[in-house]
Amino acid sequence: MKTSIATVSISGDFREKLAAIAKAGFDGIEIFENDFLAFEGSPAEVGAMVREHGLEITLFQPFRDFEGLPEPQRSRAFERAERKFDLMGELGADLILVCSSVSPLALGGIDRAAADFRALGERAARRGIRVGYEALAWGRHISDHRDAWEIVRRADLPNVGVILDSFHTLARGVDVETIRAIPGDRIFIVQLADAPKIDMDLLHWSRHYRNMPGEGDLDVTGFMRAVAATGYDGPLSLEIFNDQFRGGSPRAIALDGRRSLLALIDDVAQKEPGVALTPPPMPPRVAAKGFAFAEFAVNDAEAGELGAMLHALGFSRSGRHIAKDVDLWRQGEARIVVNTESEGFAHSSHLVHGMGVCDLGLMVDDAAATVARARALLAEPFDQPVGPGEMKIPAIRGVGGGVLHFIDEASGLSGVWDAEFRPVADDTAPVSAGITRIDHVAQTMNHEDMLTWLLFYTAIFDTRKTPTVDVVDPAGLVRSQAVENRDGSLRLTLNGADNRRTLAGHFISERFGSAVQHIAFACNDIFVASAALKANGFLPLDISPNYYDDLDARFGLEEHFLNRLRDCRILYDRDDAGEYFQIYGPVVGEGFFFEIVERRGDYKGYGAPNALFRIAAQKRLLAPKGLPRR
Repeated sequence: MKTSIATVSISGDFREKLAAIAKAGFDGIEIFENDFLAFEGSPAEVGAMVREHGLEITLFQPFRDFEGLPEPQRSRAFERAERKFDLMGELGADLILVCSSVSPLALGGIDRAAADFRALGERAARRGIRVGYEALAWGRHISDHRDAWEIVRRADLPNVGVILDSFHTLARGVDVETIRAIPGDRIFIVQLADAPKIDMDLLHWSRHYRNMPGEGDLDVTGFMRAVAATGYDGPLSLEIFNDQFRGGSPRAIALDGRRSLLALIDDVAQKEPGVALTPPPMPPRVAAKGFAFAEFAVNDAEAGELGAMLHALGFSRSGRHIAKDVDLWRQGEARIVVNTESEGFAHSSHLVHGMGVCDLGLMVDDAAATVARARALLAEPFDQPVGPGEMKIPAIRGVGGGVLHFIDEASGLSGVWDAEFRPVADDTAPVSAGITRIDHVAQTMNHEDMLTWLLFYTAIFDTRKTPTVDVVDPAGLVRSQAVENRDGSLRLTLNGADNRRTLAGHFISERFGSAVQHIAFACNDIFVASAALKANGFLPLDISPNYYDDLDARFGLEEHFLNRLRDCRILYDRDDAGEYFQIYGPVVGEGFFFEIVERRGDYKGYGAPNALFRIAAQKRLLAPKGLPRR
């Protein structure tokens, strides 16, 4: 099945848009008229440019306020249409979108509209042009695809068909199952867009908040399943109006768009057997079982500081790499790899970004299948030389420039720790804090990049996204959204920063890019962990006493319990399903930190109500530029 995208969906001038769309691998484009009008080339030159990029023009749009007009406006509408047909002939386009009228002059009536489309279709047929009718969600008389189809049916011409747009159907809550009654050959093109659920005017919602399928809250998959059941085998096209995308990178947005379509086609083919869709060959979404490791790129001095921090957290240095300057720290199933190599990817990451997490390892059912799916969804594979005795572990490059490695048991990759690391004796073995595994990893990026990261993870892995949460920083808001698997063994939080004055914004600004900002370790008993941390010399983040007074007011905690929280500097939250405990470590570098958490019951959140108090405490530790850290 061919993929297409409307030029209005991405930023740049017409040449930039074409280059980005072709580079992403689309088959065609919808030319949005304003993009063409703003370009200096002739229609014939534009058509030639499109074809030189290996693309076809799937649609010319839009033609507005056509049907149901009284005279003399009706005659003028047909004259305008003839002008557009002339233009399309020069462009080499054969399908025009006519959207339902919003004109206050338009008269209602299915038969009146059908007569107008029959007359228009007869004129278009003489030019070899097809006419597609789309019901705008805010159309004056026609706002439902069922009415648009009835008009097309009554017009009864082979070159007059219906155009379906997922946003217009889903935003109005129209039953998508009604699409199955439309013959597939009478659907001329399908336009796809998702959107967050927002209670606002339909036109404003549509013009500013659309996003790629899978990035929002609408049931685009259900819509597309109904379309596929009709036997439709024409182009699937993206029509995205989004203020954020209009200011983004054309290439990145185009890549997101095609990735979203490939994932959608695969989803529909899996859920709607026997449909005409032909998805690209790829394994199904991968079940990720948790974090195998987190790798830090550091220099020798930073390795000492990080090692001291890990020791205080109860980690033991358990292994040394057989051939590289790499140490393994472990507690329970939580593994931290500390890389001080002077060459290779970790070293390059350190040169650009300084100390930080450069690589995450995920436990998966099938490592090779994970990479195969990721590559089919346009992820870039990662590879570097493997030395004697080392194992070749499948990997891809992540969205922010980091690396993701995949480890499974079936192919023996889970034996990498015994194969590549020699055991070492930790003479200063710390008191174990009872850490069992990595609970979650928080990645921070600019807010405008959040949807890209979200789509990347949800398209490749068998995960779900949680609702967006506003994290309050004294200097602004940070938007946070989690990606999780079904049993909670894999949790990634994505934190989008709007400005550099927030702690998250400061972190990515000083690191010159998005990255993992904190790692949370799970434990079974937060108070046991606290005692062990104290014995190891760990200094927890100093939380304002006002926080605990408010905590008592919010939850009415038993006095002894509250005092234990206060004495151990533990933050607390609860909901109807369970409780959540957090201990934070000091800030490392320009905003990185570790956290230890305990979940009791079925608490599924991340302690968002505590974020303001945690951030305020962390910011007190960040010294002004040029001064030593407190």
